[in-house]
Amino acid sequence: MNIITSIVLWASIMSPATSIYDFNFTSIDGKEVKMSDFRGKNILIVNTASKCGFTKQYKDLQALHEQDINLVVIGFPSDNFGGQELDSNTEIQDFCERNYGVTFLLSEKIDVKGKNINPLFAFLISQENPDFTGDIEWNFEKFLINKEGKLIHRYRSRTNPLDKAIVSKL
Repeated sequence: MNIITSIVLWASIMSPATSIYDFNFTSIDGKEVKMSDFRGKNILIVNTASKCGFTKQYKDLQALHEQDINLVVIGFPSDNFGGQELDSNTEIQDFCERNYGVTFLLSEKIDVKGKNINPLFAFLISQENPDFTGDIEWNFEKFLINKEGKLIHRYRSRTNPLDKAIVSKL
């Protein structure tokens, strides 16, 4: 564990987050993004990977992003499952733009499980959910956050972003 991760974990223990809006992340192009900037909008958070059987979901995530202005789609590239993510943020961004026309927000490559789990994902997997809680099982799991910043549903990888189970809750 590096010093920055240790400080982040210590800070989260000392002042635990109570809302999705307590988190920030770094975008794939290196800019700080505050989750609080999305207050009042639905948010769909997805852990992504470029070389996965579910990678084609990028196309439907982009379609969802384009059709609903009250929804923020955020992809969080991760290499935690089968080494299925490209090596660099530049490669990931180029791949997503070239192959799927992705214009929705992407974070820098992060860990979504394990000892270096990103604090946002540590928070998300701890939230109550009608179907399941706990660790992410694979790429393209989805967390739907309502306009008040509460997790309203979590979907496994097989649920397509355009599935009525997701779209009906927007």
